[in-house]
Amino acid sequence: MFSEITKERFRRFQKMKRAYYSLWILGTLTVLSLFSEAIANDHPLYLRYEGRSYFPVLFFYPGTAFGLENRTEADYVVLRNDEQFRAKAFMIMPPIPHAPSRSNIDRATPPPHPPSFDHLLGTDRQGRDILARLIYGFRICMLFSLALVLFGGLLGVVIGGIQGYVGGRTDIVTQRLIEIWSALPFLYVVILVGSVYGRGFGVLLFVMALFHWIGLSYYMRAEFYRIRGLTYVQVARALGFNHWRIFFRQILPNAFTPLITILPFSLIGGITALTALDFLGFGLPPPTPSWGELLGQGLEVVRESPGLTIFTTMALFGTLMLATFIGEGARDAFDPRSRSRVE
Repeated sequence: MFSEITKERFRRFQKMKRAYYSLWILGTLTVLSLFSEAIANDHPLYLRYEGRSYFPVLFFYPGTAFGLENRTEADYVVLRNDEQFRAKAFMIMPPIPHAPSRSNIDRATPPPHPPSFDHLLGTDRQGRDILARLIYGFRICMLFSLALVLFGGLLGVVIGGIQGYVGGRTDIVTQRLIEIWSALPFLYVVILVGSVYGRGFGVLLFVMALFHWIGLSYYMRAEFYRIRGLTYVQVARALGFNHWRIFFRQILPNAFTPLITILPFSLIGGITALTALDFLGFGLPPPTPSWGELLGQGLEVVRESPGLTIFTTMALFGTLMLATFIGEGARDAFDPRSRSRVE
């Protein structure tokens, strides 16, 4: 399936321990974040009440199922504090028994609160658990950035590949259009689209993907220009292969080297862009858990609650550091010029 050169590059990447372990750590954390509801939630993982078993994390149960009058979803925080209910029930709570968007204002002092046994990293200005919001914020950051890299990468590969393969007037006209498009003020476009269509996950992803592909298209354009002049491509044309086959079967697989080396840094760009937009108030709408929103809160209460800024900065720094190590390792492993330097 892979050529010997490609296999050698993967083996070279595995030998780079810092990059290889960073990939495992970041990948494992991303997979675990998909199960955030089972890690940080105010809904029990398992609830036994009057001889019946319930799984509130997975399913909806009305309050009437537990002796309450409301038919809306049961308030498990209220139930946990009800001594009569606890005498009849058995609960298994997540490791962090707090939802990211629920305020926990049950103290004499107003929030934000410092770290405690109940809230390991403290609470934000609305009394919400910081650790829970960091976990959910990490999931949103990674899923958003991965989706941005995917859609932006597809656009960059297709447009840049067509430019490099066809060349001529098509390349010149497309390049001028890209230069005009890249000159548009990104922040103003985000504000304009957000004011008309809202600031949902999909809308923000769509707008950012419209700009995220531009840098990658430059690399793919140059790579297709280089490869289309190689001997094996000329032979394929002489044998009568059609353009689709040459583009997808002969050139594209061999043009992935710059793509692989750029993707980790493109992921970093997505994380920092989303965090910056959330920090400025133009990103995801509240009460969506967001690292940028936490940093914005921390800036306002940096003296009263420095942990809000410190913990969020540490999470952001650690994620970007892991992605940077992966990018550096991929760049060194897949750089053709390094083949003669690495045994």
